[in-house]
Amino acid sequence: MSSRGRDKQPRQLGLFGPGDREHDAQGPDSRATPRPGATPKVQPAPLDQQAAELAARLPEGLRLGTSSWAFPGWRGAVYAQGAPQRHLSRHGLTAYAQHPLLRAVGLDRTFYAPLRAETFAEYAEQVPDDFRFLVKAWQEVTSPTLSRRTGLNPNYLDADCAADRCVGPAVEGLGQKLGPLLLQFPPQGRDLTRRPEVFAERLHAFLTALPRGPRYAVELRDEQLMTKRYTQALEDAGAQHGYVAHPRMPSIARQLELVPPRGPTTARWMLRHGLHYQQAKERYEPFDALADPDPQTRNAFAALANDSALRDVETVVIVNNKAEGCSPLSVLELARAVVQASADANAHSTSGS
Repeated sequence: MSSRGRDKQPRQLGLFGPGDREHDAQGPDSRATPRPGATPKVQPAPLDQQAAELAARLPEGLRLGTSSWAFPGWRGAVYAQGAPQRHLSRHGLTAYAQHPLLRAVGLDRTFYAPLRAETFAEYAEQVPDDFRFLVKAWQEVTSPTLSRRTGLNPNYLDADCAADRCVGPAVEGLGQKLGPLLLQFPPQGRDLTRRPEVFAERLHAFLTALPRGPRYAVELRDEQLMTKRYTQALEDAGAQHGYVAHPRMPSIARQLELVPPRGPTTARWMLRHGLHYQQAKERYEPFDALADPDPQTRNAFAALANDSALRDVETVVIVNNKAEGCSPLSVLELARAVVQASADANAHSTSGS
């Protein structure tokens, strides 16, 4: 971290205005909310009554969503048949948010380049007040080195850089619609994985220097870094571990053992074991079917969601197309699994009383 980040006290940011390749680009940014009386350029799919009934039975604090939204393969599930592909990135979010199960979305593009507060505000205008955005922090603050650049990355774990380029614009633009601010740490290299205590100490200094107010979740790609000192660093800073289904990480159940959940929960179902992102992309495009159902991982996320409901905390679960082949359909099946697991638990409790 820079000396500036260490010397400063954390800034307080309000949530209501000023005060691995996982990217699916959302395209150009401009005002996309239709004028009063204007016909939206992207219509939602007809209401799925089964999805609506499931949504009514989910825990109130559970917000399911997908990584990005601009996929023509989702016509019929999220968008009306015939929705123009050229309009999905700029005008599809309003239709997306009308799906009864989609109460959140992951903004992946922010990992590759920061966005202006005005751009975040344009997204926020397109969704209802109870919708949440999971925003990935810029890779420059979580990557020790960067491709096509030599030497160490000077912005790595720089709290001032993160506050100015990532946190501030998201808070200002999204306000109450900002959900978790996800700090995804790519593979950190042998120097840190051999000395996980060094990573934990630097992470602690970084997190405690960030502005107070937003909800921070740390997502790793190195199991070696999941130590007791890592868990303590998160707890001291009021941050959470981001539970992730990814080939580089242990199972969700194992992550829950290593880092027991405290406070709000953030989880992402990204990629099945045995596949790289490009392989999954080629296998699953146009992302319109559950090509490789993964009930074991689905049930793990369902258990996590119901545990969070018992703790009465908000849970955001984001699903990628590359998990099973079509994230909206994965969300539908996950919702079924959450409802079924809750019913089974209630039946067991009743029979045991």
